[in-house]
Amino acid sequence: MIASLPRINELAERERTIGLTYDEIRERSILRQQYLTEIRGQVFSTMKGMTVVDETGTDITPTKLRNVQRDL
Repeated sequence: MIASLPRINELAERERTIGLTYDEIRERSILRQQYLTEIRGQVFSTMKGMTVVDETGTDITPTKLRNVQRDL
């Protein structure tokens, strides 16, 4: 689980009910950037371990993905 998600949700609820202070708006922005960084990392981890295979069982993994996997 992403650690910053509960706080992001808390700030979202607070914004809907009573509004946010300037400091909370800044905090929300920082937390959102951290969240996106973590999500991108998770997607990258998934993609780097992926192999694409056609119906006949032939590996058709794109060259760009193979290069990334090789470099790791």
